[in-house]
Amino acid sequence: MKVKIVASRNYPQLKPLYEHFEVSSKGDICLAVGGDGTFVKAAKEFDGPILPIRSGDAGSIGYYADLCLDDIGFVVQNLKARRFSVETVENKMELSYKGRKYYAINEALLHNVLREVSFKIYYTNGAGRSEIYPYVMSGDGMLITGSIGSTAYNKSAGGPIILMPNAMCLTFLNVDGPYRNPIVVDASRPVEIEIVKYGGVLVYDGQKIGQLVPGNRFSVKVSNKELKMVRFKDRRESLARKLDRIIRSRML
Repeated sequence: MKVKIVASRNYPQLKPLYEHFEVSSKGDICLAVGGDGTFVKAAKEFDGPILPIRSGDAGSIGYYADLCLDDIGFVVQNLKARRFSVETVENKMELSYKGRKYYAINEALLHNVLREVSFKIYYTNGAGRSEIYPYVMSGDGMLITGSIGSTAYNKSAGGPIILMPNAMCLTFLNVDGPYRNPIVVDASRPVEIEIVKYGGVLVYDGQKIGQLVPGNRFSVKVSNKELKMVRFKDRRESLARKLDRIIRSRML
């Protein structure tokens, strides 16, 4: 078996992987060692199954990971024996802007520049588009996220944690108007955002795409690109355990 390693730094605990496997840029699986940012980086570089491993570094949450660096011996033993499963946890989101497509794991983000950005939200299909929200939204912008990304920026912005795959959530950032709560939408239908007034920045997973002005549009939908993870039957961390670990780390 060949493995690819994406790590936030050179951890000495990873030495057994180099001793027991061929480490290659085109491995059968990818080990993402670090925090959630490392996992997202690995998912952008690698289309195959990913095994996230928490580094335990200060400030590194590692929400996606069931294992940590102390489990490397367990990982080596079970990968060699092929005692693992590969699961599709979600499909990546497809963001379309000016004829180009971008694939997001955590979120697509519209953010204001200097002053509030005003925008409208629609469903689109072959027959045209229909309003999701009947008024112009004005404020700092909005997030569009799926179940994986719901625990990242979305959660910090007051959005819900989504436990079902292939759903999308619209979370608004300091907007004015009679309705400010997040909206969970039908992920089978593309969502289109049109800038109505002032301007904004379009970003996906922390990467800037471009500056938006009134009249610009972008759309987001669930893509057919699957995000697959390596799982071990007896090492699954429950949602309650993950949240407890995150809360305790922030208390410290």
